Amino acid sequence: MTRLPVTKTPKVYVGGAFIRSESARTFPLNNAKGEFFANIPQCTRKDLRNAVEAAAKAGPGWAKRTAYNRGQIIYRLGEMIEARQADMADALMLGGASKAAAAKEIAATIDRLVYYAGWADKYEQVLGNVNPVASPHFNFTVTESMGIIGMIAPDEAPLLALVSLFAPAITSGNTVVALASSTQPYPAIVLGEMLATSDLPGGVVNLLTGFRKEMVPTFATHTHLRAIAGVANAEERKTLKLGAADSVKRVKLAKAEEKTDWYSAKAEGLYEIRDFVEFKTTWHPIGA
Repeated sequence: MTRLPVTKTPKVYVGGAFIRSESARTFPLNNAKGEFFANIPQCTRKDLRNAVEAAAKAGPGWAKRTAYNRGQIIYRLGEMIEARQADMADALMLGGASKAAAAKEIAATIDRLVYYAGWADKYEQVLGNVNPVASPHFNFTVTESMGIIGMIAPDEAPLLALVSLFAPAITSGNTVVALASSTQPYPAIVLGEMLATSDLPGGVVNLLTGFRKEMVPTFATHTHLRAIAGVANAEERKTLKLGAADSVKRVKLAKAEEKTDWYSAKAEGLYEIRDFVEFKTTWHPIGA
C-alpha cells in the first residue's frame, strides 16, 4: 500500500507559540508551477492585537537584558538559519526563486544577523554622548528602547527584507510585530520555526501572515505600537501616516514603487538602529 505523506500545517509564530488565525481563516498558497501547496493562516485585526499583547509581555525582560546577551541571542538566530539552509531554500524556491538566488538571500540574511549582533554592545557608545554644558553639571545622553514596533515586509526578498526590518529593532531592546509578505509568506513560517528553537524569548518577534489591506489600518491606529516601519504603497503610506499622527507613532516607510536593494550596504547600519531608540538626557550636579 502506498504511504500518504504527512503534510505540514503552516502556523504563525506569536508569543513563542504556533497558532492558527483567531478566525480560523486561511488562504491558499501555490508553488511556482501554480500547484496548491498549503493553506496559510489569514490573520485578523484580533491576531494583531494578540501579538501586541505578547510583545508587551516580552518587552521589559528583553530590554533589561545586557547588550552583550542580546548580541549573543541574535547571533544564535543566525546559527539556526545556517543549520537549516536547506529548509529555508525550499521555502524561497516555492515562490519561484532559483536555487542560486535562494542561497544568496539566505547567506545575506545570516550575514545581516551577524552584523547586528556585533552592533548590540557597541551602538550605545556611538549614539550616546557626554554633553558639554555651561553650568556645574555632568550632562550625558543615553539611548532607550522605544517599545513595540510594527513592521510591514515587502513581497520582494521575503526573508532578507523581513529580517533586515526587525533585526535593528530587537538589537536595541524593542519587541516586534511583523506582517510577512502576502504573496510569499512561507519563508516567514519557516523562520518562525527557527525563532522557536533559538534563544530568542517568545514574544520578542511575532510573525503574522495575511492581507495588507486588512491589517494595515490596525497597524496604523493601534496605540500600543510605538513606531511603524516597512515598505508601503502610496495608499498604505497615507493610511499609516494619518493613523500614526493620531496615535503619535514614529514612521519609517520605504516606497513600494521604488524597489529597495536589500542586499546593499545601505540596507543596514547604525542609523537603522537609531531609528528605533529614544534618547534620555540626565543632568547631574557636580562640585556642590
